[in-house]
Amino acid sequence: MKKLEKRAIICLALAAVLFLGIGVFTYRFVVYGSDWATFYANQHIYTEGRLAVGSIYDINGKLLTENKDGKIKYNDDELIRRATVHAVGDMNGNIATAARSAFKSRIVGYNVLTGTYSITGNGNDLTLSIDADVSKAAYQALNGRSGTVGVYNYKTGEIICMVSSPGLDPENPPQEETSGMYINKFLSSKLIPGSIFKLVTSAAAIENLDNLDSWSYYCTGVSYINGEKITCTAAHGTVNFESALAQSCNCGFGDLTRKVGATLMGEYVNKLGLRTSYDIDGVENAKGAFTFPTDAPLNLAWAGIGQYDDELNPCSMMVYMGAIANGGKSVVPKMIHSALSSADETDRMIEESTADKLTSMMKNNVVSNYGESNFPGLDIYAKSGTAEVYGKEPNAWFTGFIKNEDAPYAFIVCIENGGYGSSVAGPVANSVLQSIVNK
Repeated sequence: MKKLEKRAIICLALAAVLFLGIGVFTYRFVVYGSDWATFYANQHIYTEGRLAVGSIYDINGKLLTENKDGKIKYNDDELIRRATVHAVGDMNGNIATAARSAFKSRIVGYNVLTGTYSITGNGNDLTLSIDADVSKAAYQALNGRSGTVGVYNYKTGEIICMVSSPGLDPENPPQEETSGMYINKFLSSKLIPGSIFKLVTSAAAIENLDNLDSWSYYCTGVSYINGEKITCTAAHGTVNFESALAQSCNCGFGDLTRKVGATLMGEYVNKLGLRTSYDIDGVENAKGAFTFPTDAPLNLAWAGIGQYDDELNPCSMMVYMGAIANGGKSVVPKMIHSALSSADETDRMIEESTADKLTSMMKNNVVSNYGESNFPGLDIYAKSGTAEVYGKEPNAWFTGFIKNEDAPYAFIVCIENGGYGSSVAGPVANSVLQSIVNK
């Protein structure tokens, strides 16, 4: 009898282990099945290590890439191929954030019940939010310079442009890899922001400093903190809050940063989404990095100006621009177009009154500094940045948004080691935005 009981216990234990194993396998199959099915060794969907099923289109239905009979074909226009490669992907899957890599389970048509089987055997079509013609205009405007251009609809969240340079022609890739050519700089880079970061400091100042409207600063072109200096490009004289932003007065914003304080500055880069990643249809952008020292007032001042240890991701900053345009609420960006999907709003970034104030100040930047005539037909609100890079030419930035009818777009342009923001990155932004409103 005891032997029977012992054997029964052993059988029950084995059955429990079996059911546990089945449970673990089922869980892993549901969660990781798409990864297993789209592994490069699957010859049903890969030919010579290349994804060989599915087609990808832009938001207007323009073919970006297709796979027929195991052969990969991209758009006939070489400039469109180069402009969209970081969104679409190369043949060998070197760009991890691109559609051919990030959305391969969608492209092959995987589901839990049928795996990668389809009646046609051709996989699924995927429509991106990217506009090929706008991307082409951005690529041409960069003119071979290293950098990135991003544009998204701050009402729907759809990214219509994310161009990186240097790039490549996916149908004729170079024999030798150029540094950074497989990196989507819009999503994956972290760069010194320079004066565009003053829009972050401005938000913190508006919401936390009393009597900001009566604040003024007399700029001589240099200010000293504990014997060390902050410099401006010119002596701006007496500036108020609005003119300090328009003239990008480092000395004035160094003073404002110290008034805001290290703790609040840290809270605001978190609040504005600059230290976190967005889930962009399953693709995550890089997190920014910022340090606001409590015991080094000079470094704190430079951090609030957009220098010191500041590292900014272009996509995150663009989303913040969209929040300003949207009355303080941001919309999560997305890469996949769907006529049925709705905008995915984040928590409120800033108060509506703060957004209104920043909108007014950014318009003043254009009117009093950059020149509205340089942006014909655009209802544009912007801030430039010239970020000092040790031992190299500065990064040129231009960011903001437009409020043209039927064109609610936020944008960001960065040209690495390109020079001055308004004169170098500004014209690039204009070219791209004109291609949108004049379609």
